[in-house]
Amino acid sequence: MKNYRLYLVRHGVTQGNLDGIYMGSGTDQPLCAQGAAQLRALAARFPYPKAETVFSSPMRRAVETVELLFPDAKDKIILADLRENAFGEFEGRKVTELVQDAHFKQWMDPAQHYTPEGGEPAAEFHKRCSDVLMGMFEFMMKSNISEAACVTHGGVIMSMLAQRGMPRRAPELWMADSGCGYLLQCSPELWMRDGIVEVSDIIPFGYLDEEEGK
Repeated sequence: MKNYRLYLVRHGVTQGNLDGIYMGSGTDQPLCAQGAAQLRALAARFPYPKAETVFSSPMRRAVETVELLFPDAKDKIILADLRENAFGEFEGRKVTELVQDAHFKQWMDPAQHYTPEGGEPAAEFHKRCSDVLMGMFEFMMKSNISEAACVTHGGVIMSMLAQRGMPRRAPELWMADSGCGYLLQCSPELWMRDGIVEVSDIIPFGYLDEEEGK
């Protein structure tokens, strides 16, 4: 049975990332100069797969990453559900400040079921991440697109793969470096019967080998 391949990539670095700012869907920063330079250096050093179809979060940091890593893509599809989580009251604040915040401590403990004021409830966030991942594969299968790429956010990637990825891992073990991510494969049988995807490699190719050799 045919396998469909999706290259799942985390966006590049923004100034807010460098400053230790908590950034979700309420903070729409572009890539900073350092972030764009890092992506160009990665693309020059390691092979990224070619993809004519690229799905993207609507946020500037993701759209600009698409332009740098997949400039030749013919179809660039913006999906609102690929946006980062909405952090509400925590948005735009430094992590060093937030660790002293009682509400933030509640939110970091899943047993508390705390939703930050103005934020996205965890259950809704995880459902949207799961649904959009399987929806991209469904679109590929119906459109006979064998390979595509997706540029989104770290939290989205962790949620997607913790729910739908094989091998099974905790969310934090699916964290991806900026400009990096995973090769996912799914067949119609896996999609319909099991609702899972196989994680089979690191993107860009060769990046993991170098990191392990350090």
